[in-house]
Amino acid sequence: MFYLLVPVSSQVPQRLGLIAGRGAYPLVFAECARKAGVDELFVIAFKGETDRAIEKHASVVRWIRVGELESLLVNLKEAGIVQAVMAGQLAPKHLFRVRLDAQMKELLARLKTRNAETIFGAVADELKAIGIELLPASRFMESAMPVAGQLSRRGPTDREHADMELGLHVAKVTSGLDIGQTVVVKEGTILAVEAFEGTDEAIKRAAKLAGAGLVVVKTAKAGHDMRFDIPVIGVHTLQLLGKLRAAALFVDAGQTILLEREKVIRLADDCDICVVAVDASGIQGAS
Repeated sequence: MFYLLVPVSSQVPQRLGLIAGRGAYPLVFAECARKAGVDELFVIAFKGETDRAIEKHASVVRWIRVGELESLLVNLKEAGIVQAVMAGQLAPKHLFRVRLDAQMKELLARLKTRNAETIFGAVADELKAIGIELLPASRFMESAMPVAGQLSRRGPTDREHADMELGLHVAKVTSGLDIGQTVVVKEGTILAVEAFEGTDEAIKRAAKLAGAGLVVVKTAKAGHDMRFDIPVIGVHTLQLLGKLRAAALFVDAGQTILLEREKVIRLADDCDICVVAVDASGIQGAS
């Protein structure tokens, strides 16, 4: 899945555009933005993707289809939006299975490599060309990004800690190649590296190979562009880990958003899953 740090002013914008994908992230972001003082939230939502609950937080919602880049740009421009944020998932299959408008086809044709950074980076350039600054998706979400430390009741075993170190090293290398953010390990064996399918599907692949006891590592790449594709963990992923009887989850401290953090940790404790935020800045493979 895609998930929609450049320096920004600490001043809270009165008007803000939100390009909202699927999942809980856009809803949580919208709530946090409102609490921070954003008066008007103009939302671009995607039919069949964005949760309709976004309408409760928005001043205005414009519903478009995935792949309608021209409509996205026109709506934001006509609304007078000058700052916007991308938040939420878009299913990877959309790159191949939806009808794209002419402007989106032209954008993709210019890209030699198509991944979250290149695609959303190109969209950010399109926004900039019409006078819209794309802000970090971490804006207003700082409290959801844990500092280094144990988050769950249970800490890691020696085996889990060793698997974490291996997973972090591999994750930093592969994320730097724009392959994915998640690596799944068990007893010193790399079981799955996230590809284009997203975190949950990578975890499922690993479980088919090795069953219970998985150690999952999720990290941002070095120099990660925090405007989009920020590592995010939410309730759905913890439910999946519980169902698969995973052992541990390690996330990149200060670089990963834990949505509905209290629920996530409560689920982890109920399933005896260790959750730790790790300072990955010194991990070999990170630059």
